[in-house]
Amino acid sequence: MISWEPPQPQKMASELKRVVPRSKWPHFLQNLDIRRSFPKTYSILGIHSGKPNPAQSAIKNVRSMAETQSNCAVVANGLIKQFGRFAALRGVSGEFAAGGLYVILGDNGAGKTTLLRIIAGLSHLTRGNISVLGNRNIREVRGHIGYMAHPSLLYDEMGGMENLRYFAGLYEIAPRTSKGDSAKLTEERCREVITAVKLDPDLERPVGQYSQGMRQRMSLARALLNDPRLLLLDEPFSNVDARSAKEMAGLLAELRDKEKTLFVVTHQPALLESLADEFVWMEAGKIVKRSPALHTGPQ
Repeated sequence: MISWEPPQPQKMASELKRVVPRSKWPHFLQNLDIRRSFPKTYSILGIHSGKPNPAQSAIKNVRSMAETQSNCAVVANGLIKQFGRFAALRGVSGEFAAGGLYVILGDNGAGKTTLLRIIAGLSHLTRGNISVLGNRNIREVRGHIGYMAHPSLLYDEMGGMENLRYFAGLYEIAPRTSKGDSAKLTEERCREVITAVKLDPDLERPVGQYSQGMRQRMSLARALLNDPRLLLLDEPFSNVDARSAKEMAGLLAELRDKEKTLFVVTHQPALLESLADEFVWMEAGKIVKRSPALHTGPQ
């Protein structure tokens, strides 16, 4: 006769972490009933007694991790990214609550853009792990992430709406239906985002003739096409005049008010001093300080 041995408490917790996606932990734990499903295991583990139990501690730890994941837009643990012998990120860790506006600061080469690309799922980690929007598999949540790169990624010979229609089709923004209204939904969404960034959807001239401020706003419109929950902006104030920078800051304030999570890399943090929830300083691939106040940064 084959006897079945219940798994050790630590192994149970380990298997839970391995098999169940983190995004499903809260629901899984809420419906977990060891007494009903595994009465012998429940008894053997002594969970019914008042004594401290390893299984209880392990499950409590998993529940705590699940709550952290659900409340955070990004959770990073020991992120390392190497390009050959050069380490762009050297052990970046931190939790970033959903709905916040985080300003990422640092000199050129500090690892700011690399961090954004890791969060966006556009670059693979060398070591470490990251959870984005409650999921360690960024591919599964990529449709909820908007990324505004330092280069505009726009096609100069095309107009603003033409650019947006192209990217909307590329990202499959509108669902494809048999009734053929996909094109209509795409057009509506493109007009919605271009109006949101205070540009004229009927402007016909090519993007190559736009001012730098207009190009930046058009880049933001492209990043907003999928109505992202998480928005990553790399130098949105780059090479724009004071008026355009102020307009961009106003747009970011509107997005923050809509409870989107924003990560903004910039060398002009004063523009966001009244809006930011936290300033994050990076040096040589590491986060060296986090503070809600700009003036408390590293000297």
